Amino acid sequence: MTHANTFETTDGNFENDVLKATTPVLVDFWASWCGPCRALSPVIDELADEYKGKLKVFKVNTDENPNTPSRYGVRGIPTIIVFKDGQIVDQSVGVVAKVNLQAMINKAFG
Repeated sequence: MTHANTFETTDGNFENDVLKATTPVLVDFWASWCGPCRALSPVIDELADEYKGKLKVFKVNTDENPNTPSRYGVRGIPTIIVFKDGQIVDQSVGVVAKVNLQAMINKAFG
């Protein structure tokens, strides 16, 4: 489930990839068996393209990386969390409209 501007991260790489990033980061917590996750994935990829160079986009497979979702209280997927300077800016659970995700991302630039 990767795209040109969308990257996978793991429990082992999360701190470097997300928490120490110099730009805001959108993280998509998903699983391969999750229908809503697959439905949201093309929207996440579009956002990765639109915000290229300003925002990093990572996906965390919750089945393969259980520690990071647990650390951030992810109880349902898809969960989207926007980080800036290692801190949570905003988050949502479930399939949400692209405009809502854009608003979440824009908070990180505000």
